[in-house]
Amino acid sequence: MNEQTEQTESGVVIVGAGMAGVQTAVALREGGFTGPVTLLGAEPHQPYDRPPLSKAVLLGKAEDSAFDVDFEALDIGLRLGTEVTGLRAAARELDTEAGPVPYGVLVLATGAQPLTLPGTDGVPGVHLLRTLDDAERLRPVLAAAPSVVVVGAGWIGAEFATAAREAGCEVTVVEAADRVLAGALPAEVAEPMARWYEEAGAGLVTGAKVAGVEEGRVLLADGRALPAGAVVVGIGARPATGWLAGTGVSLGPDGSVTADAHLRTSLPGVYAVGDCASFPSARYGTRLLVHHWDNALQGPRTVAANILAGEPAEVYDPVPYFWSEQFGRFVQYAGHHGGADTLLWRGDPGERTWSVCWLKDGALVALLAVGRPRDLAQGRKLIETGVLVDPAKAADPATPLKSATA
Repeated sequence: MNEQTEQTESGVVIVGAGMAGVQTAVALREGGFTGPVTLLGAEPHQPYDRPPLSKAVLLGKAEDSAFDVDFEALDIGLRLGTEVTGLRAAARELDTEAGPVPYGVLVLATGAQPLTLPGTDGVPGVHLLRTLDDAERLRPVLAAAPSVVVVGAGWIGAEFATAAREAGCEVTVVEAADRVLAGALPAEVAEPMARWYEEAGAGLVTGAKVAGVEEGRVLLADGRALPAGAVVVGIGARPATGWLAGTGVSLGPDGSVTADAHLRTSLPGVYAVGDCASFPSARYGTRLLVHHWDNALQGPRTVAANILAGEPAEVYDPVPYFWSEQFGRFVQYAGHHGGADTLLWRGDPGERTWSVCWLKDGALVALLAVGRPRDLAQGRKLIETGVLVDPAKAADPATPLKSATA
């Protein structure tokens, strides 16, 4: 019996009760693990899914988005409202306000925390949208249909602007970069997406830094003042790993836990999964930090398999995937285009549906699909297999991607 197997028998503790934490606990039970499983959640609510927060919950179409998981039947110990403040690896113990929690094997699934806008602490009417409580605070604000300023034209900013327009609010989105989705997509791909704001009746101000926020208005660095009955900040997120400083868990410059290919951390018997962890991708030849729902769904299966095996049995190297619903469009993305050498359009970006393919050395490595879910499904399979594609066929929107192989 190896050391991890012995430790496993004394229980698995999972820090974080979001998608990654919950799915790890469920995967352990589905895999036949019979030892104690404890799930620690900082929030007092039953574990819930986050994507509906910016849509159904925010607009009052759903009260919450609790996971459909019977924790009691699965014998998963839930300890909610329990914030973990420290880790003492030598003792195999976690520190919490309620006292120490021992672990045999530990899984870090603490997710990410939203970046705040400097100087806005305590300013009335400034909101983040990350938690159920955030959504519940924002719901009556939107129902009153004030003028809303959204800071940040990334994925979450676009989704919130969509919801606010649906609620009847006047919306202005302010972005410090010179274009939307500056950190996510090349300029030529993001450019047609900027037009969606105007079509939806939302204002878009790019290349504009926020100098300050006062009650009722947002002050820009160029001297302009935007009226704001509410301000929503969506400028990105950072792994929620500050509490791990000095614990022996290796962290990257981006704050992520630097897991290995098996999602193990630098400490024995400690794994990391989801938004808080980066992992080396042999497929893309780089380390990836993926802040998206599918990563928090897929990674736990690898963690559970490796815990159950008691050794590094399974490698985690997925084709990253996410989706976004904004301005009446369903946007999907698969892969990682960072090292691509060729960009191909499938369709006219001025139309309602189109796709973009990224190739590297003749193989499809990433795909963005706007209203073309079949492209996404077929393209994702091509990325997984790594087969070469014919650029002329791939660029023809009438040719199914599965038929575009070279």
